[in-house]
Amino acid sequence: MKSRLLIIETSHRVGCVALALGDALVGERALDESRRHARDLVPAIQELLQTQGWRARELDGVIVSRGPGSYTGLRVGIMTAKTLAFATGCALIAIDTFAALAHQAPADCLNLDLIADAQQDHVYAQRFGAHPEPLVVLPLEMWLESARAWHVTVTGPGLEKYGERFRDLTTLPPENWNAQPASLLALGLERIRRGERDDPFAVEPLYLRASEAERKWEALGKN
Repeated sequence: MKSRLLIIETSHRVGCVALALGDALVGERALDESRRHARDLVPAIQELLQTQGWRARELDGVIVSRGPGSYTGLRVGIMTAKTLAFATGCALIAIDTFAALAHQAPADCLNLDLIADAQQDHVYAQRFGAHPEPLVVLPLEMWLESARAWHVTVTGPGLEKYGERFRDLTTLPPENWNAQPASLLALGLERIRRGERDDPFAVEPLYLRASEAERKWEALGKN
């Protein structure tokens, strides 16, 4: 029997929820900024389940994008996925957002850089391809120096904010800049077929730095 899977992607300003039966997507719904709050995300999932005649307890797994990306969006999406997995007993599969973006890029990108806005003129950056590098947070200009030296192809949500500043680099078209349900599903299924699942108590958003709110709170404590 094919697995019934829920996919949650809230790393970006416009997120989505989707349902899959095995490796086939059977339903999808976009989520704008106003529907990424916990009080709105759960009803959106319920509505999507109802369109397929599924009940939450019939899900075999929930695949969730874990970042990097929007601080608030990721926390809401991951909290919802963890709660659902704990309540129903289904598998929880957390997927790095940049891994999903790399999966949906053309195979001929020998050096592919993924970027997302990290605020204050910094970017999350990770290199895939022939010369992979781990996820880091860098000043935009420092990343640009490396990207130009390696003649990389660039994709990721950071292009929405910074793309005009490096027109000399090769960039993928906008439809590739954000994680799509199909790529999250493909990577999630790979883990499920290996018998893997994540601990709902252990999964957290992928951050390399504190949020702006956390930094302000920390600064207040030092005064």
